[in-house]
Amino acid sequence: MRGWGQRVLAAVTVAGMLGVGTAIPSHAAPAGDIVERLNAIPGMKVLWERPSGAADYRFFLLSYRQPADHRKPGTGTFEQRFTLLHKDTGRPMVLHTTGYNLRETASRSEPTQLLEGNQISVEQRFFTPSRPQPADWSDLTIWQAATDHHRLVKALKPVYSAKWVSTGASKGGMTSIYHRRFYPADVDATVSYVAPNDVVNSEDKAYDRFFEKVGSDPSCRNALKDVQHEVLERRAEFVPRYEAYAKENGFTFGNLGNADRALEATVLDVEWAFWQYSLEADCAQVPSANASTDTLWDFVDSVAGFSFYTDQGLAPYLPYYFQAGTQLGWPEPKFRYLKDVRNYPEIYRPRAFMPADLRAQMRFNPVVMADIDRWVRSHGNRLMFLYGGNDPWGAEPFRLGRGTRDSLWYEVPGLNHSAQLIRALPAGQREQAIAALRRWAGVGDTASVRLKGVSPLDGYDELQVRRPPL
Repeated sequence: MRGWGQRVLAAVTVAGMLGVGTAIPSHAAPAGDIVERLNAIPGMKVLWERPSGAADYRFFLLSYRQPADHRKPGTGTFEQRFTLLHKDTGRPMVLHTTGYNLRETASRSEPTQLLEGNQISVEQRFFTPSRPQPADWSDLTIWQAATDHHRLVKALKPVYSAKWVSTGASKGGMTSIYHRRFYPADVDATVSYVAPNDVVNSEDKAYDRFFEKVGSDPSCRNALKDVQHEVLERRAEFVPRYEAYAKENGFTFGNLGNADRALEATVLDVEWAFWQYSLEADCAQVPSANASTDTLWDFVDSVAGFSFYTDQGLAPYLPYYFQAGTQLGWPEPKFRYLKDVRNYPEIYRPRAFMPADLRAQMRFNPVVMADIDRWVRSHGNRLMFLYGGNDPWGAEPFRLGRGTRDSLWYEVPGLNHSAQLIRALPAGQREQAIAALRRWAGVGDTASVRLKGVSPLDGYDELQVRRPPL
């Protein structure tokens, strides 16, 4: 998300970006080919193969039949989609947990690059089309999702029998840790990027402290706050403009109620969104509060995006908001500098973004994240956490504890919400991180390490995809 509410942890990977691939009938694969081996797994289908863009990889879209409720496996199923970058069954496998929808184009995560490994990227349950029909939203829990990944790993290990490493960024990084908590032996190690850890949901002072000191230039912080204040002071100009914009584009405000509420939510996102996606060098782009309404509109739209808080913008991310409001928790800065211009003090909470029928089903459980945190600190093993120093999501990070073993924690000063942080580490830490990852994955050969985007599969940073539009 560009702001916490709008960017839902930022890493959206939209399905269907390149159209339809080449379908592979189960009988068409040569004997012993990877397609034949995958199709032989009960419940698994190879849907298509598409060129990966790199000669040493094959790229597939697959589905795997999962129980809607793992505690009651006979009560219904759904097809969970995932992609596969296949290199060699003798290489390590990287389980990339997206946390969101599935991107149907080939790209390698940093761990996959460093290990010259295979990779599966898995669509999170309830993100369409990987959603049970009919959907019982009480089945959308971190344990159910972890069990999806557990079953998938178990199904694929007879084919990919080398070491396994899980990874993910932002909500995907959280997901990789939750999977390890419930099924610690499924993979040999986990590399988690920019994953927030909201242990006590009601305690959010860390975010206020973050925004008081982020960056080295107080004038940049103040300019962003001034823009937010000024836009809300000019509601009489911005709300009609927002309503006209929505009408022109076929957008509605059923979830939030009206354009005035959506405007306030969007404006609250601006400060968070700027630091999440931008660097301090971008401070020169922040306009003066005395700028014209056109200039302020364009800036807010470029940083936060006016389309997101419409019903149409929110719809793909309802599963995230449901989880935030039931288990994950959410950040809620105080915005004291906007106290005199805010109208809706409850607007920056996940319930505000949901349709009424799902809102009625949301009950927050305050013990779930505390359990995850205790496991990391007391039982976590072969974990690597990476954060950007200027990323708001790092204000409440995972921390290692006395019981954590063979694990590493890094913060890259000045960096934002990025899924390419190993390459950004200082040389000594970078060498340490790479050595640990390769040791965990059992890679003792001289496979090349590509940290400069040499491969056409390596230039994509999932967390830097700008939204909206999708």
